[in-house]
Parts: sequence; C-alpha cells; structure tokens
Amino acid sequence: MPWPSRKRDKEAVADKEESDAKIAKTEEKASDKQEEEKSAKPPAGKSTSGWKNWKKKASESGGEESKITYCHWLLKSEPESRLEKGVDVKFSIDDLKAQPNQTTCWDGVRNYQARNFLRSMKLGQQAFFYHSNCKEPGIVAIVKIVKEAYPDHTQFDKKHLYYDSTSKKENPKWSMVDVQFVRMTKRFIPLSEIKVHHLEHKAKGGPLKNMMLFAKQRLSVQPLTQEEFDFVLSLEE
Repeated sequence: MPWPSRKRDKEAVADKEESDAKIAKTEEKASDKQEEEKSAKPPAGKSTSGWKNWKKKASESGGEESKITYCHWLLKSEPESRLEKGVDVKFSIDDLKAQPNQTTCWDGVRNYQARNFLRSMKLGQQAFFYHSNCKEPGIVAIVKIVKEAYPDHTQFDKKHLYYDSTSKKENPKWSMVDVQFVRMTKRFIPLSEIKVHHLEHKAKGGPLKNMMLFAKQRLSVQPLTQEEFDFVLSLEE
C-alpha cells in the first residue's frame, strides 16, 4: 500500500445524512470488547466462531439473521479527505482504480463484527463499493473478493494509524481481504433512494426490509443477501 489505511473509518463513521448515528472514531470500545469475548479469540483469517456467536445471539433474541444466507457484501469507504491523527483516511473508488491491477487489501477494520464479516467472505464474491461520511453517501461501483481473509499487517506496525498493541502475531486479532475493481455502477445509487425502498419494503414486504445498511448503520463491512444485492443493482437501470 502506498499510504496507510485510507479506506476505512476505524469504527465505521455513520453517514452525515444520518446524524443520529454519527459517532467518533474511538466510540464503542466497550461493545467491541464484548464482541471480542464472544469470539473466543479465534485463529486469524480462518475462524468463524465470532460469526457463529453473533448468529446465535441473533437467533436467541428472535432475530432473522441466523436464517439468512449472505453471499454479497457492502464495503464503506470515505471519498473525501479527513485527517485522523494527522493521516488522511480518504480512499475513493478512483483511488482503488489507480492501484496496481485495480486491487488493494481492505485493511484497517477495527470492529469485531465487521472483522467477522471479512472472515466470512469467499473468493469471487462481489460487493458494493459505498462512499460514506460524505455530502451524498451511496453506491458507486462493484468490486470482488480476490483473496480471502488473512492477518491485517497494520495491526503490528507501531507507526501505523491502526496499530494494536494487544494483538499478537501468533494469534492476530484483525483480518483483511483483497478486493479488485469490477465496474462502476451505471449510475450513482444514493443512500436516500435505497432508504425509500427499505421503508416501503419494511412496511409492505420486500427484499430490503431487513437490509443491514439501516439496521446496523455504523458497520463499515456489511453482508447482503442475493435478493438485496439483485434489487439494489436493479436500481442502476
């Protein structure tokens, strides 16, 4: 990487449009600790125990997540410059396209649930590239997973913005995947438009009724069902 972790908001900063969900980068440390305890310190890159625990919790609470099969993803990234500890965390779709082979590692994720989603990704699966924390958030492109989860090297770099002194090389806490640009969507699909369909489907039934983009707004890595992916993609026409 030619620059450090410019893609991710460390704790998935909520979109400006959703002021009630807007948070600081250091929030939710307590909830992250709980997620870590639930994940039982799984081996980096391959374990899905944290994901299973999350599904179990959802099932016990009457949630539908345990019954849902996710095969696509939504990845949030900040297209506008924002300094964090003196480092610009900007990483737009144009930045991805400028990378060698239009490919980059999706590093810097420091939320346990988001990490577990990264560990669930399979080679070849597609994801929406979502511009977040900007004037008009929304989906701009499609990317694909070209390397499954492996340890995030930035957690061990003492000079890096996302260094984690509690993570050990023999049992890394954080994982990343490699993603490659596939294509731009035929048009920009704004969050506001997706929200209209979500509310309609929530009231009357439809594929977006449980879309995590609205149920868990703070997550920078989110799963999508085939139905959710297909419906949102149809909006580009």
